[in-house]
Amino acid sequence: MVKGLIDRYRDWLDLPRSLTPVTIGEGDTPLVRWDDWGKSRIWLKLEGTNPTGSFKDRGMTVAVSIARHNGSRAVICASTGNTAASSAAFASRAGLASVVVIPEGQVALPKMVQSAVHGAHLIAVRGNFDQALAAVRYAAQQESWLTLVNSVNPWRIRGQETSAYEIVDDLGAPPTLLVLPVGNAGNISAYHKGFVRYAKQAPRFIGVQAQGADPLVQGHWLDQVKTVASAIRIGRPASADTAKAAVSETQGRFLSINDQEILAAQKDLAHGGIFVEPASAAAYGGLKKLSAEEELPAGDIVVILTGMGLKDTETPQQWANLTMTPTTSEHIVTTISQLLNLAEA
Repeated sequence: MVKGLIDRYRDWLDLPRSLTPVTIGEGDTPLVRWDDWGKSRIWLKLEGTNPTGSFKDRGMTVAVSIARHNGSRAVICASTGNTAASSAAFASRAGLASVVVIPEGQVALPKMVQSAVHGAHLIAVRGNFDQALAAVRYAAQQESWLTLVNSVNPWRIRGQETSAYEIVDDLGAPPTLLVLPVGNAGNISAYHKGFVRYAKQAPRFIGVQAQGADPLVQGHWLDQVKTVASAIRIGRPASADTAKAAVSETQGRFLSINDQEILAAQKDLAHGGIFVEPASAAAYGGLKKLSAEEELPAGDIVVILTGMGLKDTETPQQWANLTMTPTTSEHIVTTISQLLNLAEA
């Protein structure tokens, strides 16, 4: 029987002893050896293999378990898509109602469908993610039976720490370098706390943002944000202060890459068998950019791939070849040979 995160790491999460976990088998995601770049061993942490297809399930199992334990009747979140899908799934599992507030026209359709099939009540607000988050924070303050499950909920961060625990368990120690995408900045904050809590030391952190949605790189809030990486299309990260602390304390840095670099990284990963959404590809693209700007350290480097590719199937159509070649069953071998350039001259 597969254990959920709470059962595996309960002693590290400081949860009430009487709490009954709400789980759908989250966590225990693969750490895949990708390549060697000089003296650097590159690993990919495939968080898209979580039940709803993103890393959000780690925090949501804890946040929703606490919400139910404390007597909440419903959970609410603002989302660019992945939090919505995860909160809807775990709320459904827990027998709670789920309300999802999204910025109108800025969320990939598969993520909205995923939320809807789990029974979430979808509300679209005119504006961006930051305005949606302000709205749900206000709503949760008004009703005691309504729990906010965005990453401003500290239990979300505790759950997301567990990915750091798993990396240490798999490698035997923290990596030298950790690269991950940054949107609302809760995840980078969680990894830092997780490594320090579990291993007493943290790797150097590289937080990657998308150009057009890179307030931590530019050093000021952005009210107009634009990027193909919708999951990190955020101009006012709620966890900016703890993210900055994580980068500063580990002598790391924030950097940003443009949309074309994101799509190129997505293509590189896909041609190596790993299909991720654009925000995840940004992390890998960020590592490539970093390697061009400075010498990578020897040892283990882990890239966090936060969400699976099927979360956003429209964006990769910009580079994927969806042309289908018509043929008949009698000519299938000839057609295959022609496609693969194997036909004799």
